[in-house]
Amino acid sequence: MSTRVLEGKVAGRPRSAPVREARRVWSSNPAVVLWGTMVGKKVVMAVTGFVFVGFVIAHMLGNLKIFLGPGAIDAYALFLRTMGEPLFPYGLVLWAVRIVLLVSVTLHITAAVQLTWMSEAARPHGYDTKRSIATTYAARTVRWSGGILALFVVYHLLHLTAGAVGFPSGTYVPLSVYHNVVAGFSVWYVSLFYVLAMACLCLHLDHGIWSMLQTLGWSDAGTTRALRALARGVALVVFAGFISVPVAVLAGWVH
Repeated sequence: MSTRVLEGKVAGRPRSAPVREARRVWSSNPAVVLWGTMVGKKVVMAVTGFVFVGFVIAHMLGNLKIFLGPGAIDAYALFLRTMGEPLFPYGLVLWAVRIVLLVSVTLHITAAVQLTWMSEAARPHGYDTKRSIATTYAARTVRWSGGILALFVVYHLLHLTAGAVGFPSGTYVPLSVYHNVVAGFSVWYVSLFYVLAMACLCLHLDHGIWSMLQTLGWSDAGTTRALRALARGVALVVFAGFISVPVAVLAGWVH
């Protein structure tokens, strides 16, 4: 047998066999197979959406501590950074939560984009006349509200977490949450942007919570109205809770 033939085989198997074997194992992984389907992507969106809803509600409740005074919300901010001490180092648990949220955001957006592509590929020719039947404004604008929220999160981090934007010069004080919230929301156009962003969040939650409940199989003919009301109720409560802070600052109730 020639040297070239020997080099092309290892123990009687072609050199490409390990590659094919790796591909076979990867393609037979249940998680990968599920991810490749529309149902799998909807499940991923539902699970990551559940994470978001929990975080948003907890974040809103934390924000409302500002009405208890500087001591309450500043102590809460310190607690977030010292969670788990002395078992875990300072800030580690908070960073773990941030990483979970970042992974969830990445999966949620990726699944949403790929679902859109798959839907368009399944219908290569558009409708001659398209009518919205049995749908809501929140459902029709969910992509727009999602995109605006993604941009808002970036701004929010640069604003109240880093103090890089939205503050009058020299007014941002690191880790002084009460002071920074009052200083930041005293700028009227910043508060207006937050209110508009929370309106998008309300619309996104209205549709997203309902879709999540459907995808996870928690809805049926007998519970449809109740679960729709639950989704809308949660969305409105979150909206009211979040906008209460900038509104209170502008109105002078928090200063």
